[in-house]
Amino acid sequence: MKGQERYLYRAVDSTGQTIEFLLTAKRDAVAAKRFFRRALAHPGNLAPRVINVDKNRAYPVAVEDLKQDGTIRQSCRLRQCKFLNNIVEQDHRNVKRRTWLAKGYGSVRTAWRTLRGIEAMEMIRKGRARRVAKGDTVAQMKFVEKLFGIAA
Repeated sequence: MKGQERYLYRAVDSTGQTIEFLLTAKRDAVAAKRFFRRALAHPGNLAPRVINVDKNRAYPVAVEDLKQDGTIRQSCRLRQCKFLNNIVEQDHRNVKRRTWLAKGYGSVRTAWRTLRGIEAMEMIRKGRARRVAKGDTVAQMKFVEKLFGIAA
């Protein structure tokens, strides 16, 4: 955005369903903790048994802090491996493809709104949106209108 890099955190469960995403300016322990808290705050998301992440050094610090304050249970394992987060990478491919078309955003607000729209459409496509069937176009339109306050 305006020549500055931003980082997109994404959480995906073992079945490939997107749990949460977060756009941040930095990729540090504070951002990782904020992301994990957001991902675990939703009542529909179960407490993870294992968290697979890439080799970023911020993740172990964030997970240890969250274990200490009780957000993540002590038995949860953190696995840092380049190839274990392939489910996330495959799911992230669709988002990358759509954001690449914009070739940069003017502001964080614009990028965030675009990402929210892309993620909402992915939720509908995967059947993850509550009370919205994959093939029900009318329910999908109502979902988008409710989410963004616009008529499709």
